[in-house]
Amino acid sequence: MCIFRNLKGILFDSGRVLNSPRTGHWFIPPNFFKYVDKEKFNLLSEDTVGRAFQRAFQYLSQQNFILTETEEFEHFIEFYKLFSNELPSLELSQTDVLGIASDTVYNDDKFYFYDDVFETIPKLSKNYKLGIVSDTWVSLHRVFKNIGLRNYFSTFVMSSIVGVVKPHDLMFNTALSELKIKPEEALFIDDSIVNVKSAKKMGLNAILMARGEKSNLDMEPMKIGQLDDLFVVLDLDKGK
Repeated sequence: MCIFRNLKGILFDSGRVLNSPRTGHWFIPPNFFKYVDKEKFNLLSEDTVGRAFQRAFQYLSQQNFILTETEEFEHFIEFYKLFSNELPSLELSQTDVLGIASDTVYNDDKFYFYDDVFETIPKLSKNYKLGIVSDTWVSLHRVFKNIGLRNYFSTFVMSSIVGVVKPHDLMFNTALSELKIKPEEALFIDDSIVNVKSAKKMGLNAILMARGEKSNLDMEPMKIGQLDDLFVVLDLDKGK
């Protein structure tokens, strides 16, 4: 059963669709507790820590264009300075701040990729043009390249390069233009229902990714719980 007809391209969000933060938190990199005293950190309430991250993120979200990893690093230094100022009991030094920022930007191990990505993406690339459309920073490009996935994607649209975030039309239109396909020829997969509905309003086909949940191919919008459900949706032979 092929639910979508005349598709030429598939666009993927990255976070929570193809990869997730290894620690479970986007702004707690793998070596976070090398610089942050874990006992002091655990004494803080979840709300207190959450507010600190939120206030630091307010600064980061105002930086529309971050074009290089060096710029990304500089902004994350400021991010963790603000985080540190909100949580003085952690007594973070400048060296600690630099270390956390460096780990956030330059450590490829900050993300893990779901197992089904390495099976599904190469097979889909034989039948469709693939693309990334993600609210992220430029270091993600390096991570994809180093893990061996980058060459499967013909377009790689990142919000820090484009200067807007989803569901802004420019994010989708940039990918469609680079793939040279029409909205109705594209399938978009994201873990945000807002982004999925916005893509559909633009004329794209769209699927909600809900990792760990049961797939429901009859709901609107369609929901899948794992990437290889796409073989069913697209009526492709999983073995090829």
